[in-house]
Amino acid sequence: MKTLSFLIGFLLLNFSFSQDWANLNRFKEENAHLKPTKPGEHRIVFMGNSITEGWLWAKPEFFANKPYINRGIGGQTTPQMLLRFRQDVINLSPTVVVILAGINDIAGNTGPSTIEMIANNIKSMAELAQINNVRVILCSVLPAYDFPWRPGLEPSKKVIKLNETIKAYAEEQGFVFVDYFSSMVNQNNGLKEELGNDGVHPNIAGYTLMEPLIEQGILKALNSQ
Repeated sequence: MKTLSFLIGFLLLNFSFSQDWANLNRFKEENAHLKPTKPGEHRIVFMGNSITEGWLWAKPEFFANKPYINRGIGGQTTPQMLLRFRQDVINLSPTVVVILAGINDIAGNTGPSTIEMIANNIKSMAELAQINNVRVILCSVLPAYDFPWRPGLEPSKKVIKLNETIKAYAEEQGFVFVDYFSSMVNQNNGLKEELGNDGVHPNIAGYTLMEPLIEQGILKALNSQ
């Protein structure tokens, strides 16, 4: 009986996931009730995965009393973010979007992805923002030597290659590029031990290091034409 109940639960969970693959319902209510910006206020939307989502829980004071909107969803890959980009970013009428994405693609969370595929999805998000008069900040993927949930994939070289691609595209398009990687990487091209607890996700110290970097990037984006 327990086995049957587990099987039914598993099937229902997967059915639900398949019906909302990009998790479009996650922020539906929050988006609907989001108040308009005040005169002279510049809304900043943070689009990303668990690293972005976890920022809100680890350092809520960073987002408090600021026009910062966190739209990170744990586990997501760039095609999922691209599908929800219009409703979770464009429709919120931000001045700036901060895009931090790609590590879960490298981990194969939603299937195999090449560096080109990942970069193309990031480019598509940036292009959507640009044509809707939203200024773009592209962030480097954080260093990762291994994945706790999928060990043995050796992601570090792919992270470096993806970051090179993102940086080159940002420079080509005149977007702001924020480099977290260089300040957070250790000698093995992984995340410094003091900045994270699992080799992938930042801890409070990690987010504290990231905050002035993104604040500088936001200021630069706001001052750009």
